[in-house]
Amino acid sequence: MPGRVAGCLLAALLLAAPAAHAATFLVFAAASLKESLDEVAAAVRAASGDEARIAYGASSALARQLVAGAPAQVFISADLDWIAYVEQRGLAAGPPVALLSNDLVLIAPASSDARVKVAPRFDLARALGDGRLAVADPRAVPAGKYARAALAKLGAWDQVKGRLAPVADVRAALALVARGEAPLGIVYRTDALAEPRVRIVDAFPASSHPPIVYGMVGIRGASAAARAFAAYAASAAARAIWARHGFGTP
Repeated sequence: MPGRVAGCLLAALLLAAPAAHAATFLVFAAASLKESLDEVAAAVRAASGDEARIAYGASSALARQLVAGAPAQVFISADLDWIAYVEQRGLAAGPPVALLSNDLVLIAPASSDARVKVAPRFDLARALGDGRLAVADPRAVPAGKYARAALAKLGAWDQVKGRLAPVADVRAALALVARGEAPLGIVYRTDALAEPRVRIVDAFPASSHPPIVYGMVGIRGASAAARAFAAYAASAAARAIWARHGFGTP
C-alpha cells in the first residue's frame, strides 16, 4: 500500500504542472476498458501533455504480444491470470495493482423481448432458439473464461457448449448481439452500459464465477510518464471516472 500511495502522489505532482517535454508511451488494455480508459488518458493528456497510445484487445492476446516483445509500458488485463503470465516471464517492473471489478451479464438486442432468469439449471438452450450464444473465446479470453465458469456452476454449460459464437474479445461478442447476429450474449456489465443497442436480460450471481478483477502492471523499462499514468489510473481521482462507467473496486 505505501508504494501505491507514493505512486499516486507522484502522479498528482506530475499532473499539477504540465511537463516541458510531453512523452508518448504505449498502453495495452482489455477491450472492455475502451470508453473509461480513453477518458483517463484524456485527463492525463490535458493536465500533463503526456500521450498514452492505447491498444485494446483480448487480455490473452495482449499478454502474448508483450512476451513476444511488443513495446507497451503498462498492461491492464481483465483478469489476474494474464498479469501473472507476464510477471512469470520477468516483464513486470513491480508488483501489480488490483485495479477494478466488474459483473457478468446476459444481454440481448435492445429490440428483443427475450426473458431469461439466470439461475441454477436455467434453460439457456431454449432461450437461444435457433441462434448461438455470443461469448469471448472461453479457452483464453477472461470474459469467456468467466462465462464458462458461470454456466458450468449453474448447470447450463453442457447444453450450450456446442452452440457458441466464440469471438476474439468481449467487445466482439457485444457487437454480435448489438447487430442482431446473436440472440443472446455474455459480456461485462460495463460493456452493456456502453452499447445502447443491447439490453441486460439478467445478471449472473457473483458466486457463480471467480471474482472479476482487472489487474494493472508496469512493464520493465517503463518511462516516468508511463509510471505516472499507471499511478493516476489507480488514484482516487480516476476512481470517479471508473465508477461513472460502471466499474467497481476489488
